[in-house]
Amino acid sequence: MRRQFLLASAGAMAFAGSVALAADLPISPPPPPAPVFTWTGIYLGGQIGFAWGNGGVGTFAAAGPSDVFTASFDGSAQGVIGGAHVGYNYQINQWVLGLEGSVDGTSLNKTVTGIGSDFFGNTDALSFSTRSGIQGSIRARAGFAWDRLLIYATGGVAFAGFDSGITDVGGFITNGFQDATANFSNTRVGWTAGGGIEYAMTNSWSVRVEYRYSGFGNITNAPFAGLVAPGVIVTSRRQLNENQLQGGLSYKFDTNAPALVAARY
Repeated sequence: MRRQFLLASAGAMAFAGSVALAADLPISPPPPPAPVFTWTGIYLGGQIGFAWGNGGVGTFAAAGPSDVFTASFDGSAQGVIGGAHVGYNYQINQWVLGLEGSVDGTSLNKTVTGIGSDFFGNTDALSFSTRSGIQGSIRARAGFAWDRLLIYATGGVAFAGFDSGITDVGGFITNGFQDATANFSNTRVGWTAGGGIEYAMTNSWSVRVEYRYSGFGNITNAPFAGLVAPGVIVTSRRQLNENQLQGGLSYKFDTNAPALVAARY
């Protein structure tokens, strides 16, 4: 009987000691939950694609006291367009609102020859060139997200620089000065609108395809000043509209990353 009592006492003491030792061990916290994806955050990236003019028709007119010389030409340029963008998105439920700015360099250019005539049947060949180097935009974005897939519309203000030239190949307008050339540089502010689709491959990296249409109004220049006859008014007028289709890659600075948890010791 005494022996059984001693064995029971020893077992109870061992159990109490193990409980106390377990109470002194550090408790590891549970792993943090996986972050829920969100489009909210600042992002930056690059884009490249193709742009082409739409309805870039122009007219040339030289009006004198008793005669008018007119010519028409198609100044729709086309070429590669690419650059960089930066923006911010804010997601509310499945709606995503944002603001984005972009800058692009382009190779848009075109040179055409137009034949003009006057009341008396006189004709002349005129060469017209158009080139756009730098373009930019500041736009609002609004879209609807299905988790990592975003479909959005975008629109805002567009800026572009245009270089143009007119050459009087035959010299009729410029009183015999064959190949006389007038060059102009114009900076235009217009509007742009379009839409796209974007997919987030990770919490930070996303790819997109976007189409936009931009309108820059009309440009009117007065070439060949000093080379035309007294009393003759020369004007050149053309429309500036553009389509662009670009693919892009963006990096979002993830504001929803899990916080680091320090272990207790």
